[in-house]
Amino acid sequence: MRASRPAVASARAPASTVTRGSSLSAPGAGEPEGSRLVARLSDKRLQDRLRARRGSELKAGDGQLGKNTAEMNHQGYVASPPYSQAQPGMGGFSSGIGQTVSSPLHGHYNDPNPAPFASQSGILKTNVPFGVPSVMGSPPQNLHSPKQNNFQNGPSAAAAPQAHRLPGPPASYPSYHHSLQSGPNSPPLPAVQLTNQLGNMQISSYGPSNAHNPPSSGPSGLPSRLQGPPLQPHQMALPTSSPVSPPNNLNSHCTPSLPPSMARQEGIPGPNPLNTNLPQQFAGNYGPPMAGAQLSYPGGLPSGPAPLAGPQQRKLDPDSIPSPIQVIENDKVSRGGQTYATNTRGQVPPLVTTDCLIQDQGNSSPRYIRCTSYCFPSTSDLAKQAQIPLAAIIKPFANIPANETPLYLVNHGENGPIRCNRCKAYMCPFMQFIEGGRKYQCGFCNCVNDVPPFYFQHLDHIGRRIDHYERPELSLGSYEYVATLDYCKNNKPPQPPAYIFMIDVSYNNIKSGLVKLICEELKTVLNRLPKEEQDVSTIRVGFVTYNKILHFFNVKSTLAQPQMMVVTDVSEVFVPLLDGFLVNFQESQSVINNLLDQIPEMFGDTNESETVFAPVIQAGMEALKAAECAGKLFIFHSSLPTAEAPGKLKNRDDRKLVNTEKEKTLFQAQTNIYEALAKDCVANGCCVNLFLFPNQYADIASMGLVTFHTGGTLYKYNNFQIHSDSHQFLNDLRKDIEKKVGFDAIMRVRTSTGFRATDFLGSIYMNNTTDVELAAIDCDKAVTVEFKHDDKLSEDGGALIQCAVLYTSMNGQRRLRIHNIGLSCSSQLTDIYKSCETDALVNFFAKSAYKAILSQPLKTVREILVNQTARMLACYRKNCASPSAVSQLILPDSMKVLPVYMNSLLKSCVLLGKSEIPTDERTFHRQLVMSMDVAGTQLLFYPQLLPIHSMDVNKDTIPPAVRCSEERLSEGGVFLLANSLHMFLWLGVSAPPELIQGIFNVPSFAHVSSEASRLPELDNPYSSKLRSIIDQLQSRTPYSMKILIVKQREQTEMVFKQFLIEDKNIYGGASYVDFLCCVHKEICQLLN
Repeated sequence: MRASRPAVASARAPASTVTRGSSLSAPGAGEPEGSRLVARLSDKRLQDRLRARRGSELKAGDGQLGKNTAEMNHQGYVASPPYSQAQPGMGGFSSGIGQTVSSPLHGHYNDPNPAPFASQSGILKTNVPFGVPSVMGSPPQNLHSPKQNNFQNGPSAAAAPQAHRLPGPPASYPSYHHSLQSGPNSPPLPAVQLTNQLGNMQISSYGPSNAHNPPSSGPSGLPSRLQGPPLQPHQMALPTSSPVSPPNNLNSHCTPSLPPSMARQEGIPGPNPLNTNLPQQFAGNYGPPMAGAQLSYPGGLPSGPAPLAGPQQRKLDPDSIPSPIQVIENDKVSRGGQTYATNTRGQVPPLVTTDCLIQDQGNSSPRYIRCTSYCFPSTSDLAKQAQIPLAAIIKPFANIPANETPLYLVNHGENGPIRCNRCKAYMCPFMQFIEGGRKYQCGFCNCVNDVPPFYFQHLDHIGRRIDHYERPELSLGSYEYVATLDYCKNNKPPQPPAYIFMIDVSYNNIKSGLVKLICEELKTVLNRLPKEEQDVSTIRVGFVTYNKILHFFNVKSTLAQPQMMVVTDVSEVFVPLLDGFLVNFQESQSVINNLLDQIPEMFGDTNESETVFAPVIQAGMEALKAAECAGKLFIFHSSLPTAEAPGKLKNRDDRKLVNTEKEKTLFQAQTNIYEALAKDCVANGCCVNLFLFPNQYADIASMGLVTFHTGGTLYKYNNFQIHSDSHQFLNDLRKDIEKKVGFDAIMRVRTSTGFRATDFLGSIYMNNTTDVELAAIDCDKAVTVEFKHDDKLSEDGGALIQCAVLYTSMNGQRRLRIHNIGLSCSSQLTDIYKSCETDALVNFFAKSAYKAILSQPLKTVREILVNQTARMLACYRKNCASPSAVSQLILPDSMKVLPVYMNSLLKSCVLLGKSEIPTDERTFHRQLVMSMDVAGTQLLFYPQLLPIHSMDVNKDTIPPAVRCSEERLSEGGVFLLANSLHMFLWLGVSAPPELIQGIFNVPSFAHVSSEASRLPELDNPYSSKLRSIIDQLQSRTPYSMKILIVKQREQTEMVFKQFLIEDKNIYGGASYVDFLCCVHKEICQLLN
């Protein structure tokens, strides 16, 4: 180590809540009257077979072919496969009855040796699903007889009129199998197989008319307030879309039918053909040189033969299948702007997309806890049958709006929080006071405890303490305790945390201007360090620069000039100074500003291009450890660490491993050093935030591991350019520095008897099976907790959950943050299904799948996602829906849009096994999703697509979103797409000139430059309104979204279209309609 203290030279210079189920169906004999969209077979021989199979379920043809009318009422949507063909087989299995099948895998996730088992023909390929044990064969028999009344939302409107029928060709249902993903230049499938898949899918409602629906309760007698707000049934005519020719096969993981994007509807011009003659820059590994945090999608569209000639076919109108946009809008209409009180156990909250006022009345706000189902199965057997994962997504430090009450802080002084003697649960509304208030019974373990003398209070006439509403811990679901010294390390009060800024000053960062940009910004943003109630932040700051060696800076307030100490031995890093390294910014502001002015000049002549990385983290952690405080490291790094030092990495980006058994190694760290370093950082309360600026492969799987386990955030800006990407980076930096954070945290989740927490998913570290350790946790991080039964649950007592987070506040106070929620329990499957929340389910499935790829082949993970989706829906169809044809696909109302989200998850860059997608991009997205909350995954897997051309410049509202499909675009429109990571402004070739002028200050579409990364700030209503909309969208996401201007028929449009998730994409992802077809086939296989 060479230490010196020279003075540095002076410087020169960021549902529709329909009841029962949605069905895709034809009316069968004995079914209640309801609207139907029926596809009739024109072949007489096929009709004969149909009559033989269904008997009187379908009436003979009456010449009404070609008519197309359908309406949807409160009972949902139904689709039918062709009755004239045998039920299709599972992907990877023979579809014929009695044929031999291969043995599927059977094993639990993270088990490296899955045990094979024999499977009978016709049984769904069974891998252990996420969240539930494996169930062999079809779903078990009904536990109860399904009732005919409204399952969720009370009475419906009048019964819909009898449906008209329209012709449709026989559908072809291919097996779902990973091997069906053909290469980009594969020839198209036969026209019949390509176009006829959904020819006979039918949209109808299902169930009895409102005459039989009791107005106030569901099948289990639960009050309607537990079942979500009542919605009026919606009816919609379903015109047949225009006949079109079959498209080329686009690598679909389900063999595609006609994609929705190929249809042209009246009033909406259809999309123009994409240009397949793309320039060479789209063929590289990283695609076009788009700077910033952009997801690269290289490669042109497949160049297959022209569409096959043949008779034109009709296809299912995409408007007839469940729409996430409609679900979101219906919830906004029924629950938006209202007050949601949490005083009822097991009630389903408004969607995350609905703005409302939440009033804590005994259960935690859904801003803190959301569950996959608010009614748990009473037994483990029922849970296995339903296949619904039981989980809670907990966001302990969620931001709350200004019009809601912040958490109360309870201080019992030296006595500390009151806890159950047996299970150690904290005092909460679930505790029952008895014997005149001298004792209380724990709601979690039923243990009877003495009330401490200082806490005694008399009970009123209903057995409630007379100070019930004066104590937050008795009347609210969320609150905080001041912790005593018993909860502190070494029984000593913690010190205020510190932020250490560590800047890579290698050649590329200096020459690009990045170092100067960072230093200039820090001078401003450090004035906005987060604080609690006090006027001035108590967070201390320190500074380190590095390349192959480390430079520590003394910025003590008494110095006239900052001093530098150099550590050259990076194999055993230590901190060369303590006094003057971590300082109060306000006290040392002049010295710090002097240093930040000098750093770019100090390293201006460097030629050093190699860097270290692990020693940098080690140095920061040692500095915090020496100061006996927790804190954050802000590391600004740009390249693979190739210098000789611990943690040195090599380029191992082997795309040949994609879709092989070794693909999982691409997501794992290549050295154990980073795992050990993460463990040490967590033990010392050191959170690592990494800002990465790569121009090529940087091995995020290794470099991001410490960030992942310490509760930090990873930011990535590909091919960073100052002029185009600085705005996004600086916004991210400002947001992160200003966030409110809990440091050195431990989270424990307790449950009432009968079930327990078994798995934890998130940006966390665990040394045991119960304690979640977090070096820091901020307002954007969420932990998903999975639960399993270990006994029978009481329907009277319900299922209680308490999350306790012990942490150090930003002013150095040790606190406990408590969140409580009570869920219902039921032995009726209908209660469980109607209490599900799709957005929370998607969050659980995404995190489970992204965790599983570390130990399971990608193909297995994808199959499990499809299989479990089918099993959940098959169980509902078998046990909760009214009797109907086995071939009908019936979607529970609470899950009717689950397939579109699951398809989007399967099409995500993490789960698409395509060598064209950069490994770092897949790893980056995996890490981000693992820490996301429900709102984050909802927007990521179904982006917002806003028609800007229809915005009202005189109202302070955002235009209603449209479905995420190319079919919704129009040549005369302007659309804004945002998914929490990326933002696109798409311009149609015939966009209104006055709108173009107002937004870009240019006369026409042709004059707009797609190179712009920011919109000009113009003084006109169009510009002001659009920028206001963008600001609103940005404020709802933890990451700053760089805007990309996309002009119709230009090269960047191909990148934009990958985010239209209802359509196919160029990497083989199926369209929404195709995926419904695949799920339908799987369900049919189960039901048979």
